[in-house]
Amino acid sequence: MCSKECYGVAIMEANVVFLGEFHCIKDEVIPGVILLLGLLILAIRYRKKLNYVSSVVLSINTSPDPSSKPDLEGGSVYFGVPVFSYTELEEATNNFDPSKELGDGGFGTVYYGKLKDGREVAVKRLYEHNYKRVRQFMNEIEILTRLRHHNLVTLYGCTSRLSRELLLVYEYIPNGTVADHIHGDRAKDRPLVWSIRMSIAIETASALTYLHASDIIHRDVKTNNILLDNNFCVKVADFGLSRLFPNDVTHVSTAPQGTPGYVDPEYHQCYRLTDKSDVYSFGVVLIELISSMTAVDISRHRHEINLANLAINRIRHRAFNELIDPSLGFESDSSIERMTTMVAEVAFQCLQLEKEMRPTMEEVLRALKEIQDSKDENTGDVIENAEVLTSTRPPPSPEGDNIVLLKNGKELPSPDAVTDRWVSSSSTSISSG
Repeated sequence: MCSKECYGVAIMEANVVFLGEFHCIKDEVIPGVILLLGLLILAIRYRKKLNYVSSVVLSINTSPDPSSKPDLEGGSVYFGVPVFSYTELEEATNNFDPSKELGDGGFGTVYYGKLKDGREVAVKRLYEHNYKRVRQFMNEIEILTRLRHHNLVTLYGCTSRLSRELLLVYEYIPNGTVADHIHGDRAKDRPLVWSIRMSIAIETASALTYLHASDIIHRDVKTNNILLDNNFCVKVADFGLSRLFPNDVTHVSTAPQGTPGYVDPEYHQCYRLTDKSDVYSFGVVLIELISSMTAVDISRHRHEINLANLAINRIRHRAFNELIDPSLGFESDSSIERMTTMVAEVAFQCLQLEKEMRPTMEEVLRALKEIQDSKDENTGDVIENAEVLTSTRPPPSPEGDNIVLLKNGKELPSPDAVTDRWVSSSSTSISSG
């Protein structure tokens, strides 16, 4: 028989074994428990975030005080837009009848609708109802409700059928897009004359100038986002990608978004978004207006699939007759020849690869207005305010055209490449935005 000492030793050894196993189990289990708890916390936070997004959208429908509505970042924003019930918009669009589709894009389909009060509306139906789409939905509401400009589309209201639909309601602009009229179906019936195209350029520039003065970058400027009313007045639309620009910064670092053919190359390569990104896109729009060509055409030479590249090549070599649409009167009307050539020169500056070489939208707007006001080629007038564009000197106009873009400017040779700087007769600089 074992003595008490033997039993004591056995018990101690058993305790040691038990404690060793306990520590092993603890070392294996506790990290797993911590990991599970961490995942559980993340899941709860993500669920709360989704619930919060839904509650924000729901608050648009239920909050009696619009100034108390929070934004997605946890702050407080004033939306102040009327809210429509889903049923009302469903009825207005005849249950989103495909025959009432006005167009579609990367984020949603737009339908024509008529409200019970007789108002005609355009209803944007976002493709998905997830966190990213809700952010874009709220972003567009926030931006449009703080803007008031006659060349920007008006937001009438919004609604959200939770877990299913995100809807935005705009004023209905009946005359299609600029793209429709210059190289779409409407172009076949009634092509836009030059005077209307010039007005479109100026009104679009006016809208973008206003946006930039309001610290907003549109980020998707293109002819498909420029609507026309029955008087061919411009309404710039689609602010889903737009960004509010913080004060006192030169750029925002963000993943490039936009439409191929219009995206600023520097933004695309360096992920640095500035107001000059809109300027580049507007340069493409100007080229479309004078050429009636599309921004991207894979049937063109591979180096000229992008209209910007084609335009830069033609303008640098002063081959304006190969760029400007002859149906505008380029070859038969000397005034139109002169004006379209000067618009091409402004577009050339907008399309500079380096953003510092591009003018601001305010400068572009002033130059376009001066071009419109200077119609008589025999007056010898020059553009009074065009000295603001001197840091990227355009090439001289075709032979026989003695009108130069810059006041008291001297005709200078073109650079060998578009990225070369134009020799300037002025020390005026262009802000880099």
